[in-house]
Amino acid sequence: MDMDELKKRCEKMKDDPTFMKECKFFLGIMEEKNVVMEDEPNQTYISMAESISPEDLPRVLEMALKIAKSSKITDIDLKIAAEKLIRTLEPL
Repeated sequence: MDMDELKKRCEKMKDDPTFMKECKFFLGIMEEKNVVMEDEPNQTYISMAESISPEDLPRVLEMALKIAKSSKITDIDLKIAAEKLIRTLEPL
């Protein structure tokens, strides 16, 4: 599934409680691991997780994709959380 397909699926699933749960879990792991995204160095992910809305989900998906593909990030728990979030969007 390419990025455009994932974004379209994200839009369709933005009200899905399972997808929202995975997004919150992923953001919680990011906060726990003190992840700093190069393009958003001042973002606190725990506050984002607490106030997440359906409109935030495409941005969370983009962060998960960056982390999943990044060779700079080696934390296994973070990679697994990103992959799990992405897999939530894959068709059954």
